Amino acid sequence: MAQLAPAKEKQDVKPAPQSGADEKEPELKGAFASVMILGAFILITWFGVFALYLIRS
Repeated sequence: MAQLAPAKEKQDVKPAPQSGADEKEPELKGAFASVMILGAFILITWFGVFALYLIRS
């Protein structure tokens, strides 16, 4: 019968960050502004096409 190899222990396990850790979340102001601008563009385009539909029908 084949012998089973001994299980290896994980040595690269990182402890969970504590509440006072130095890790900061990234600033998302630029992403929020980009999403708002894109949303405004989509809404303006949608209402423009809808207005054309109403005018031509």
